[in-house]
Amino acid sequence: MARIAGIDLPKNKRGEIALTYIYGIGRSTAQRILDESGIDRNKKAMNWNDDELAAIRNLITAEFKVEGALRSEVQMNIKRLMDIACYRGLRHRKGLPLRGQRTKTNSRTRKGKRKTVAGKKKAAKK
Repeated sequence: MARIAGIDLPKNKRGEIALTYIYGIGRSTAQRILDESGIDRNKKAMNWNDDELAAIRNLITAEFKVEGALRSEVQMNIKRLMDIACYRGLRHRKGLPLRGQRTKTNSRTRKGKRKTVAGKKKAAKK
């Protein structure tokens, strides 16, 4: 089993897809890594030999920030926005969407489960 950047890559997937299981590597980056390493994109991850695996591993560690380092950088960026109290930081703090989406309806993923507010009761007539 191929293990790169602390992640076990799936054996039965093509190399270009298997590399996307690493946080911070998408399709285009995976294709670039395989091309620079001189490995066929369609070759399955289980068919990579030790030399190919080493080439991929070396390229990723040299050129890309992935997994833990990338996650911590993203968290630090969000924390910085919250500390300087800019609009995006305030939206992060409140748990609301950041990029101008409507919030009257939708945005349930960001806001969480609905919190029902009781309606006003009508005054009884005498």
